[in-house]
Amino acid sequence: MSKISSLCVYCGSSLDVDPAFRDAAQRLGKLLAQASVSVVFGGGQVGLMGLLADAALDAGGEVIGVIPRHLDEIEVGHHTVTKLHVVDNMHVRKELMFRLSDGFVILPGGLGTLDETFEIITWKQLHLHDKPVVIVNTDGYWTPLLDLIDHISAKGFMRDGREPFFRVVDSVDEVLPTLAAAPEPQIAPEIDRI
Repeated sequence: MSKISSLCVYCGSSLDVDPAFRDAAQRLGKLLAQASVSVVFGGGQVGLMGLLADAALDAGGEVIGVIPRHLDEIEVGHHTVTKLHVVDNMHVRKELMFRLSDGFVILPGGLGTLDETFEIITWKQLHLHDKPVVIVNTDGYWTPLLDLIDHISAKGFMRDGREPFFRVVDSVDEVLPTLAAAPEPQIAPEIDRI
């Protein structure tokens, strides 16, 4: 059983999306706060990121943002979170988010969310960490991606299939139970290898 005290959430920076995606971000923020799980996120005040952070804060949770300096103004950094780290670049952002988190959840998002998702799964595939990763397939949003990953596996480019690397749930209500059932991480991540 994994003990999760902080959870990194990857999600989009747009609000011009299906209301179900906005609701999922808000619900997850509230659920994490109620469970005393700190939210680690991309530091933006906009889009699903902002909704997630605001919902967690409104429910009394701890929220830690990590945003690159060049995006602080573009994405309007969320300066009312518990702690906002303004870092030099995207690489430092992703590394710090990794270090601050016991696990990862992926909500709907765009290319940036895909980048973060593939990186964290690839690091797991390379045995650089074994922290739990959960993809929330709200309203089937990630189904085309999951089909592609299954295709990659079927063609021999991902030998073990997707099960060792991440779990898929249909609702944010399944996130915490899924994380609680995940095995305790055994790999001590070496940041200099990441």
